[in-house]
Amino acid sequence: MTALGPRPSELPRGPQRRHQWHLAANSGVVVWLVALLLVALNHRFVPESGWLLVHLLLLGAATNAILVWSAHFADALLKRAAPGGRPRQAAVLVALNLGVVATVTGVLTHTWAAVLAGAVLVGAAAATHGVALVLQLRAALPSRFGATVHYYVAAAAALPVGAGLGAALARGLDDRSHGRVLLAHLTVNVLGWLGLTVLGTLLTLWPTVLRTRIATGAERLVAHALPVLVAGIVVTLAGVLGGVLTVAAAGLATYLLGAVVALVPLVTAARQRPPASYAAWSVLAGVAWLMVALVWLVAAVATAPDWAHAGQVGHAVAVPLAAGFASQVLLGALSYLVPVVLGRSPARTRAATEVLDRAGAARVVVANLGLTVCLLPSPSAVRVAVSFLVLLALGSFLVLLPPAFRAARRDETPSPALELDAPTATTPRPVRHVPEPPTVVRGRHTGLAAVGIAAVVLAVAVGAAVNPTGLRSVATASSSAAGVAPTGQTTTVDVVAKDMRFHPAVVEAPAGNRLVIRVLNQDRDVHDLALETGQSSGRLAPGARGQVVVPVVGRNLDGWCTVVGHRQMGMVFAVHVTGSTAGAAPATGGGHDMAGMPGMTHSSASSAPPTSGTSPRPDFLAAPPAGFRARDARTQPYAGPTTHHVELIAQEVEREVAVGVRQRLWTFNGTAPGPVLRGRVGDTFDVTLRNDASMGHSVDFHAGVYAPDEAMRTVAPGESIRFSFKATRAGIWMYHCSTMPMSLHIANGMFGAVIIDPPGLAPVTQEYVVVQSELYLGAQGGTADPVKIAAGRPDAVVFNGFANQYDHDPLTATTGDRVRIWVLDAGLDRPTSFHLVGGQLDTVFKEGAYLLRQGQPGSVGGAQALDLQPGQGGFVELKAGPAARYPFVSHLMVDAERGAHGVLAVGP
Repeated sequence: MTALGPRPSELPRGPQRRHQWHLAANSGVVVWLVALLLVALNHRFVPESGWLLVHLLLLGAATNAILVWSAHFADALLKRAAPGGRPRQAAVLVALNLGVVATVTGVLTHTWAAVLAGAVLVGAAAATHGVALVLQLRAALPSRFGATVHYYVAAAAALPVGAGLGAALARGLDDRSHGRVLLAHLTVNVLGWLGLTVLGTLLTLWPTVLRTRIATGAERLVAHALPVLVAGIVVTLAGVLGGVLTVAAAGLATYLLGAVVALVPLVTAARQRPPASYAAWSVLAGVAWLMVALVWLVAAVATAPDWAHAGQVGHAVAVPLAAGFASQVLLGALSYLVPVVLGRSPARTRAATEVLDRAGAARVVVANLGLTVCLLPSPSAVRVAVSFLVLLALGSFLVLLPPAFRAARRDETPSPALELDAPTATTPRPVRHVPEPPTVVRGRHTGLAAVGIAAVVLAVAVGAAVNPTGLRSVATASSSAAGVAPTGQTTTVDVVAKDMRFHPAVVEAPAGNRLVIRVLNQDRDVHDLALETGQSSGRLAPGARGQVVVPVVGRNLDGWCTVVGHRQMGMVFAVHVTGSTAGAAPATGGGHDMAGMPGMTHSSASSAPPTSGTSPRPDFLAAPPAGFRARDARTQPYAGPTTHHVELIAQEVEREVAVGVRQRLWTFNGTAPGPVLRGRVGDTFDVTLRNDASMGHSVDFHAGVYAPDEAMRTVAPGESIRFSFKATRAGIWMYHCSTMPMSLHIANGMFGAVIIDPPGLAPVTQEYVVVQSELYLGAQGGTADPVKIAAGRPDAVVFNGFANQYDHDPLTATTGDRVRIWVLDAGLDRPTSFHLVGGQLDTVFKEGAYLLRQGQPGSVGGAQALDLQPGQGGFVELKAGPAARYPFVSHLMVDAERGAHGVLAVGP
């Protein structure tokens, strides 16, 4: 059996081994659910994580389940096997999963050909499945529940269209076209492929789960609903193709009407026998979210001013459709079906069901109450805490699945294979050999539900404690009204983030209005827009959209981008209120002058974003803990290949930069400075920059000559760039992040050195690299302070990223050794005068030329220091003297006293 489905040669034969087929066929569902859980837990470090989460669930897990279980139900309801049998089903599953893998790979690597190939495979799998169902219907005798199979056929016709639309989205479209195609993609895939399958299956599955009769006339209602549902999808597509929003909204409303009709029997059955298990509660909650999402979608599309905003609605509704509807219906159905088809006997089936039902009430409450909290306006810390609970509630199915499987497979005298019967109006128990569940202890369920509520409330409290300003901003958002009565009207404005500015930077809104600020990030870096009252768009990747909503605006408000340093670069915003004197005093710190001109920032510290604490005051003479090891400054002569394949990974890490002082650095490959690279004149450097950080970064190599427009562009989180350059001149060259504000990115750790050996470089005994830089300390565990950077007030000047580290763990040499020390001044602002106390330099190389060279004619003296401005480099050489500790410092003594100090320990 493969990880994503069975091989045809391995399929079981005979009814007694039906459970083996289901175990193999459903392996794809489990694999994609596990992948979904892993991505959810690590989404900050996974590129395209939002897209990936939705598609791992809907395209991976849910589509696998649909292909497996719709074939199973069709066989049971029509009492006739589909053409090709299980070998054909296995081939379809293999094709589907290869298509999903190709699609995911293509999106993550930005390879549209792979996305297209994946769409073709997915569409072909669905089409093959649909054709088999049609042939099966034509060959079978009339069936009372044949309407369910008609739903499956209609759904199978939808997926190839949806796959094609998905490929078009991946190709890249303008805003208007993207909104149209996204709405069509959502309609065909979620409402067509997934929605039709679920609504058709519930006709028989829902009463079976409840162990009750099918309501009289249910099959007739469901059959009549199908044309309405299909018409809704077709009309919506017609509206999209014709570019008429009202037609698309009418189509969605038609689909909503069909869904209401199809769900009437579900309500009737639930009234006959209320849900009393996790499977039933989960399916019911999923269907409820479908209806909520449909109402939301119809209302939003009907009121959308253009297709771009209709597309935004599609993105927003994707959350309740995926997390609320698809995941809960899938997990609820599997919680019922897996024990039934895998149990060796009625007792084992019941035992497996009881395992999957554990804490069911609490899990359902947490998932649905938590999802509601996440969709409501709430601080980010609250959403993080609650969404983690939701993930635990939904992911618990995977934790319970192995013990349920063991319970279903426990040794016991096997009974005839279990089989789902089609329920009838007079059949009180639609499942053969499955005894009634134990008497429901409603008090236990009530208690578990209370536990679920308490867990969500606790998560909200914890999130509020972690981010009290966020909670205050939500709880007191109405304070921006400043006593102004709501008008009931809405002011909507569009703001674009581009070139490190908001356009426009000042907007107006009448007092009392609801204000909606729609933000589009057209920059190459990550941005957001936050108001002083706490409302925020959230972090927006390049090309992404978000919005800020003020329920009632009554006074002037300031806003800014909260990404570190972006506010200081001029990303400020202001809301001016008209028509009221309440709170009409000019907003402070808003980044605009008295004339309201954008881009003029105040120089006072009040313009800085709030910090979580004060900057630490390091004791640079403090001794480190025992076992301290300084960064290895040694380098070796390069004798390797002439082509260097360099991978730099932009990462955010917390590191100690002085004894007891920790900062969250932005780094290349986890260190500041980044790795030292070395080569020779004529070598080629093939560079790949991968951004695993939370904001945009770039890299500028001084060591090469190349067009900066593309090679030095900012790379968004989760993306990468590749370029090459040839080293044509010798020296020690700086590389650094060139994303604005460049000063902050360099000060926070994004710099390093490239050594290109001068021709004929003489061998030495010991060779070291020392990179001088500055620390502008933020709060403990925080990032560099942009106010200090702007003022040119470093807290420390350091060698190789740590204050005085080579005092505690010195560089070493032996008397008589020839020692070379490469020096690079990475800045930001402080020059250096590199000096070795007690030694004299006989060779000095600065910025591509020898100022002094041992044995060279005319070099009759010595040198005492190598002077460098920021961005310059060179090296010095000397012969190690008698055994002693020789300090090396920047001879700008104030810098030596604040960290630019080390020791060369010479032994006998």
